[in-house]
Amino acid sequence: MLYLPAEFPQEPGLCYLNHAAVGPWPRRTAQAVANFAQQNMTRGATDYPAWLEVERRLRERLARLINAEDPADIALVKNTSEGLSIISQGLDWRDGDEVVGLYGDFCSNVMVWEMLRGRGVVYRPVDALQTKDPEGALIAAITGRTRLLAISTVHFATGYHFDMQRLSAACRTRGVLLSVDGIQSFGAVRFDLDQVAADFVTSGGHKWLLSPEGLGFMYCRPELREQLELHQFGWAMREEPYAFESEHWAPASSARRFESGTPNMMGIHAMDASLSLFEEVGAAFVEERLATRVAILEDGLRAIPGVDLLTPAEPQKRAGILTFRHAAADSADLHAGLMQQQVICAPRAGGIRLAPHFYTPEATLVSALDMIRQIIQKS
Repeated sequence: MLYLPAEFPQEPGLCYLNHAAVGPWPRRTAQAVANFAQQNMTRGATDYPAWLEVERRLRERLARLINAEDPADIALVKNTSEGLSIISQGLDWRDGDEVVGLYGDFCSNVMVWEMLRGRGVVYRPVDALQTKDPEGALIAAITGRTRLLAISTVHFATGYHFDMQRLSAACRTRGVLLSVDGIQSFGAVRFDLDQVAADFVTSGGHKWLLSPEGLGFMYCRPELREQLELHQFGWAMREEPYAFESEHWAPASSARRFESGTPNMMGIHAMDASLSLFEEVGAAFVEERLATRVAILEDGLRAIPGVDLLTPAEPQKRAGILTFRHAAADSADLHAGLMQQQVICAPRAGGIRLAPHFYTPEATLVSALDMIRQIIQKS
């Protein structure tokens, strides 16, 4: 079994519980970037054919990550926002179409749909998390005008993990497209396109996938690829990308049609290395260990008088996020105190968002809980 501390040699005293924001790289990822930089410095692009093999392998890994049938269904994009923009701007909207989404979803999964108002499209956010049945509230909001449901797998602030199978089944029954933002679950809990029949899936790699900022991916159901109007153009999105002197071109038949220009080769090498770690340890191992760590934090927080958990207690309704607040402690002051003590977390939903990962040592969780108790007692 892989020795995890060797892959994550974080500074002593650092309690890193902020994977829902930016995930630290594994050692192998940092080494892959260093190797790439050294090779580029000493050999330039001499080994570009080998770099393309890494790119091909990364598409295969990403396809396996979400159980896509073909790596050709995977487009490499800069981030989640770019993927969502390709979808929102590419669909052939009709005047009066509706997009149903979640009130309070991350802004990137709101802005791209709101900006369609000039094309006669109405974005309808549903305050589903304030109901006893968030999925039911979203489904009930679907009308005959609804063209697409846009949803994140996990709410970025409260950590609520949506029942994606239920939502996808409802969309299929009603003939509604489903766009999934998976950045707060991919790398934390499993996602399977065989079970969640999404039409579009987007995600960046810099959170739970422990990869650099600036590289993500987008999946588009093959039957819909040519229905998305293209708005970005460049050599890499052509069917024959290296036929530079040809006067004739056509968009690639694969998802590469959504990649307009030169790829982020350094990011590709890094993400490939990070995903190799996830494949080595296995998705079940990651999910089980992460659930254990969230449970440790939950038990410790519940033992502190005045703590209110904003993340659901049911394991199936959460992933890696645990958000809490305290009745007497000011959340901004609590966050500032924790950050000063090297407990790296984030202020969200009027409370504090903790986000460990599968590799987080249990001693780190114990230290973080001790610091939370101390700061609350002083407040």
